[in-house]
Amino acid sequence: MKTGKQQLTCIECPQGCMIEWEEKGQEIAVSGHSCPQGEKYTLKEVFHPARTLTSTVATAFADFPRLPVRTAGEIPLKDIFVAMEIVNSLYITDRLAPGDVIIPNLVGSGVALIATGNMRLRRWN
Repeated sequence: MKTGKQQLTCIECPQGCMIEWEEKGQEIAVSGHSCPQGEKYTLKEVFHPARTLTSTVATAFADFPRLPVRTAGEIPLKDIFVAMEIVNSLYITDRLAPGDVIIPNLVGSGVALIATGNMRLRRWN
């Protein structure tokens, strides 16, 4: 963890507060938030940063060459690059619908990679 005063922009609500946090012994002092969500967001971001991953994967279908995908929840930020290597190596050969699970436990996170596009709908060119 970094020491000294740090800043981050809260994304929990539309206000986008500029939050300052600083380690004070065994505690973290948080200031600058307008709502209770700001402190909760800051503590999560400092100790356990995580992100929802969104991307596309290659498919075997000329009418749907790329399938949009995302994680069904957040995965640890430290695992994003490894997760993207896995996602970039995928090649989908079944027609999937939104919510279909592609990888049930991406990078050991317990979070699934799911389809968000509907390849089962007929597409007209």
